[in-house]
Amino acid sequence: MKLATISVRGIEQAAVVTPGGYVLMETVNQLEGTGWSTDMFELVASGQLAGLTDWYNEGGWEALEGLERVALSEAQAAPLYRHPRKIWGIGMNYVTDPEELKHVPEGSEPVSFMKPDTTIIGPGNAIRLPVQSAEVTAEAELAIIIGKECRSIEAEEAGAYIAGYAAALDVTAADIHARNQRFLTRAKSFDTFFSFGSELLTADAVDDVAALQVETWHNGEQRHVNVISNMRYQPSLIVAFHSQVMTLLPGDVILTGTPGAVLIRDGDTVQCRISGGLSPLCNPVSV
Repeated sequence: MKLATISVRGIEQAAVVTPGGYVLMETVNQLEGTGWSTDMFELVASGQLAGLTDWYNEGGWEALEGLERVALSEAQAAPLYRHPRKIWGIGMNYVTDPEELKHVPEGSEPVSFMKPDTTIIGPGNAIRLPVQSAEVTAEAELAIIIGKECRSIEAEEAGAYIAGYAAALDVTAADIHARNQRFLTRAKSFDTFFSFGSELLTADAVDDVAALQVETWHNGEQRHVNVISNMRYQPSLIVAFHSQVMTLLPGDVILTGTPGAVLIRDGDTVQCRISGGLSPLCNPVSV
């Protein structure tokens, strides 16, 4: 199942994505007499997503066919949600040649950082270049959405705690980070430095996460591309690793690294494209 957050009548609402358009959760509730949340974060954080997924897979998708919907061309996409409790990011996670994975040192650990929720923007919103930086980069990334509270789990268990996946663009003031590696959090934390795709592809809808392809596009051209199987630390390991640091909560977001960054300037556009069903995530750049 694919869900999205769209703005309707000035309110950001959860919807089910169908080939013919978006069916709002309030419309689904009217049909089924259910009380699923119409807010995407609450839908995930409250644990309702599992029941909604079961309903969809057990025939709910057919029931959606006759319902009123918002046309794909008329919907205003919004961030999936705006206030997750935590946003983690992973750096330097891809290799270019699968042979390199054989040489990842045993016991090595992912390089991670955190971002505030004030960085969040949605599709089509402008990434704004801060006056403090002359070298800003953007990176396409697969985002993991946590679906259940987890603490101190193993990688083999992680699948049960992942609600699904989203497209994301992680933005960095690269020159600030280059001045001192300890400045990473500051370099990642300017307003508009995290574009959070409007769509959530539920975990059950992804046959093989390792086969997903992630692409960074810049001004209409593909600049970097790689597959999840070339990650040093696979999504399941990333979730397990961070769960051993702190309790992960439903709705927490973990960015998984990028196939490559692009330098962005005023007037540019940047995109994240991920295979498997997620729509491209595109943002303009401005000062």
